[in-house]
Amino acid sequence: MGYSIGSWVTLNHPSIAEIMADAGFDWLCVDMEHSVTDYYEAQQLIMAIQSKGIKAFVRVGENNTRIIKRVLDAGADGIIVPSVNSKEEAKKAVMAVKYPPEGTRGVGLARAQSYGFGFENYRDNGSKEIKLIVQIEHINAIKELDSIIQVEGVDGTFIGPYDLSGSMGKPGQYDDDDVKKALSDYEMIAKKYDKLIGFHVIQPDAQLVLNKIEQGYNFIAFSLDTLFLGHMARTQLKELKKTHK
Repeated sequence: MGYSIGSWVTLNHPSIAEIMADAGFDWLCVDMEHSVTDYYEAQQLIMAIQSKGIKAFVRVGENNTRIIKRVLDAGADGIIVPSVNSKEEAKKAVMAVKYPPEGTRGVGLARAQSYGFGFENYRDNGSKEIKLIVQIEHINAIKELDSIIQVEGVDGTFIGPYDLSGSMGKPGQYDDDDVKKALSDYEMIAKKYDKLIGFHVIQPDAQLVLNKIEQGYNFIAFSLDTLFLGHMARTQLKELKKTHK
């Protein structure tokens, strides 16, 4: 399995999504968990991303059937669900994504279904291409990882290192032996399956992405819109002020 590189979109303006989409990513993920983006804005961002010919994922705020349904009806190509800690929670996410008989997703006629003029095609083709990624960000999820990954309909997992360490009472302590073991266990277990293995490289540093590829990650989020913007502005201004004091 090859790898793909995407990024996070947290600013709720279509122009930001278009600029990011033109940069050459394989996919972009609209973050509805840690941003103020609402449903209407999420659809505008999805439209902007897809207009550039790349996949639009959405990270929903929680493993909630109603939220997932609305985002999918807006036309998302994939869903990232946070804090999935058990096989049962993974199955709940799958049921929300899949139409009957595989799941329980309700039928709506919105953008995904061409506003009512393409439901059968979407049901039979488009909806089956939707990717479901579950986030592993609690020590309980590490303990249940084999059973979570094996749930049919789960296309991959996405590790959340900081929240994982926080669930162990050691937030951000990546050098702690227990935290290192938990992260190592994630990699070891995830690599046993032919599914996506995700990681979010926060800093806009390409070498960090290359390191993760070498470690076997194949679904990598490379930084986010605000950090790309802020990093470039700070770096160039620092250089400017150093030269012209």
